[in-house]
Amino acid sequence: MNRNRKAKIVATVGPASSSAATLEAMFRAGADVFRLNFSHGTHEDHKARLAILRGLEKSLGRPIGVLLDLQGPKLRIGSFANGPVKLAPGAAFRLDLNSGQAGDVERVALPHPEIFAALEEGARLLLDDGRIELQVKRFGDNYADTVVVAGGMLSDRKGVNVPGVVVPMSALTEKDRRDLDFGLALGVDWIALSFVQRAEDIHEIKEIVQDRAGIIAKLEKPAAIAQLDAIVEAADAVMVARGDLGVEMPAEQVPAIQKRIVRACRRLGKPVIVATQMLESMVSAPVPTRAEASDVATAVYDGADAVMLSAESASGQFPVEAVKMMNSIIEHTESDTWYAESIKAAQHPTRAEIADAIGLALRNVADLLDVAATVAYTMSGHSALRVARERPRAPIIGMTPKLATARRLALAWGVHAVLVHDVESVSEMTDFACATAGREGLARPGQAIVIAAGMPFGAAGTTNLLRIARLDENGGGQ
Repeated sequence: MNRNRKAKIVATVGPASSSAATLEAMFRAGADVFRLNFSHGTHEDHKARLAILRGLEKSLGRPIGVLLDLQGPKLRIGSFANGPVKLAPGAAFRLDLNSGQAGDVERVALPHPEIFAALEEGARLLLDDGRIELQVKRFGDNYADTVVVAGGMLSDRKGVNVPGVVVPMSALTEKDRRDLDFGLALGVDWIALSFVQRAEDIHEIKEIVQDRAGIIAKLEKPAAIAQLDAIVEAADAVMVARGDLGVEMPAEQVPAIQKRIVRACRRLGKPVIVATQMLESMVSAPVPTRAEASDVATAVYDGADAVMLSAESASGQFPVEAVKMMNSIIEHTESDTWYAESIKAAQHPTRAEIADAIGLALRNVADLLDVAATVAYTMSGHSALRVARERPRAPIIGMTPKLATARRLALAWGVHAVLVHDVESVSEMTDFACATAGREGLARPGQAIVIAAGMPFGAAGTTNLLRIARLDENGGGQ
C-alpha cells in the first residue's frame, strides 16, 4: 500500500470515525497517522479506537502511527449568576479569584492565580476565542481591573488567552499526566504537547516519556515563536496549531509564522505538521472551498511533512471524503513541475555532522544516478529522518527491525516505513534492502538503489554508511 505522494496525512479520530469500517476506509483513502484528541472523549473511547487501529495494522501489514494530543492547560473564566452577560465597549470589568461568587456584568471569577502573577499594565486579555478583548488597567495578586475594548455576549466557562505574556505554569496539567500515563501504557507513538511556551516544557515531558514515544511541540502561543529555534531543537516534531495561534496574534500574521515554523523544522530535519481548519467546510459539505484546497497545497509546496484533519474527520459528515480530498490535493500538488523547484529552493545548508553529510551525499547520488529508491536502514528512525531532511526525488524506504520506529516514521515526509528483521552484515543489509525495494514495487531488476545506515548495526543515531546497489534478477543486490 505505497502512497503516491511524499507529504503525509494526519486524521483525527472522533464520533464520526470510530467504527472499524470507517477507520479502514480512512487509512485506505490515505490517512498515515491517526490523532486521538484527549480534549474530548473518555479513556475507554480512545482505548477502543486504538485497538481497532492496531488490528487494522496487523491485517493490512502496514505500520500505522497513532498520535495522542494532550489537552493542555485550559484557562477559563467562572460562571454567571443569571446566564450570559453583554459587555459593552468602554465598560469596566473585573476578573478575580473569588470562585465562590457567581459573575455578573461587572465581574467574573478567573481561577488562575498564575495569570495575575504574569500580568502587567496594558496587557490584553482575550475571551471566548478572541471574540471579546479586555485591556488591563490595574491588577494585583488576586484581581485585574480591565476596560472592555471589544465587547459582546459572554457566557460560562469561556476560554482566556493572554497574548504576549509567558504564563508561569507547566504545559502539563494533572489531567494531562493521567492521560499521558494511560496513552503510554496503550503504546501510542507520538505525544503532542499543547500550549508549549519554552523549550523547558519539552524537556519536562521528555523526562517522563523517555523514549517510549516521540514528542510533538504544538506551537500556538506567541511566546513559543519567540523561542522557536530552541523549541524545535528540543522537540522530536512540531505542529503548527493555527487555531489558538490565530487567536493570540492578528490573523494576517499567521501565514508568515507558519512558513517560519516550517523553515525552522526543515533546517533541523524535524517533522512538521500544519493543522487546523485545512478543509473546514468539509465538516458539513462533501467538497472544500477553493481557498481551503489552496491552503493545503501551500503547506505541501513549503515542504511540510504532514497536513492534518481535525473536525473534518472527527465529527464531520464526510470523514472518508475529507481524507480522499486531502490525498488528491497533495498528489496533484506534488505532480506539479514547480513543486520540485520550490522544495529545492527552500533547502537549507546541511550541518557539518556525519549523519547530515550522509543524507546530503545520498540525495546527490540519488539525483545523479537517477536511482529507483533510497533506503535508510534505521533502529531509531534517525537515519531515515536525515534522508528525509534532504527531500530526495526518489522514494525513501525506512527499513527498520523496530515496530515502534516504523510507526513513528509514518509521520515523516516521503518515508515508506517497512518492518524487517535484524541484519548482521553490510552484505545482508544490502540484499535485504534490494529485496525490500523490489517487493514494495519501488525498484525493478537492473535498477539501482542507494542505502544509508549506521555502523555498528543496532546502535541508534550512528548514520555513517552510504552504499549503492543494483537489483539482480533474483531480487538480491549486486
